[in-house]
Amino acid sequence: MAARSERSKASDLLRGKVAVVTGASRGIGLAIGQALADAGCQVALAARFHDARQLREIQDKIGGFTQTCDVRDERSVSAFFAAVKRRFRRVDVLVNNAGIGGPSRNVNKLSLTDWREIIDTNLTGMFLATRAALPLMKRGASIVNNLSVSAKSAFPGMAAYNASKHGAAGFTNTLREELREQGIRVIGLYPGATDTAIWEQFWPEAPRRRMMSPETIARAVVFALSLPPEATVEELVIAPTGGEL
Repeated sequence: MAARSERSKASDLLRGKVAVVTGASRGIGLAIGQALADAGCQVALAARFHDARQLREIQDKIGGFTQTCDVRDERSVSAFFAAVKRRFRRVDVLVNNAGIGGPSRNVNKLSLTDWREIIDTNLTGMFLATRAALPLMKRGASIVNNLSVSAKSAFPGMAAYNASKHGAAGFTNTLREELREQGIRVIGLYPGATDTAIWEQFWPEAPRRRMMSPETIARAVVFALSLPPEATVEELVIAPTGGEL
């Protein structure tokens, strides 16, 4: 009964809000999109969908508005948020989730192409989506930036990923101070090892059974967004109960 009551409170506070999620085709982004829809939000999902079929399947599952968007491309981001503005007129919640891991390589073997793709997706993409969303956001709105525990640590063979996440944390902290007086909450999301496809990029043999599920992360995000207006969670750090891998 208590759990149901808490979900009801979350739904009351989030019902009718317009929530945008980038990188929403799978993993944490898809789980957050689903959780926000279940909480009563009108959701707008953006991702580099592989094909029209995948886009339709996700839209059929979650509902709301879904459009292909490459966060690395300023024109693509502008087109997506123009469509959001036409459909919803506003953005109450922005979840910057789009991100890639890239190959596990030491700096001396890391190509400039891989470096740029990771930085452009994980850092520049967050900036472009945030800049496009801000004109549609008012007091009481919230921004959640998915940063990863890599924003607080450093792992060998992941220079570009680590750099992108440390940079994204700096961006998030600056944004929070800039928007504080406007009443827009900025939440840094720091999930530990989570069972998503990103591990296939740099550690295919990772012990998935020890990881958290994307749905666990999504529940924590909904909780943070459901706090009354006079409170905020500035850093949402979530770790597996058994410790990091």
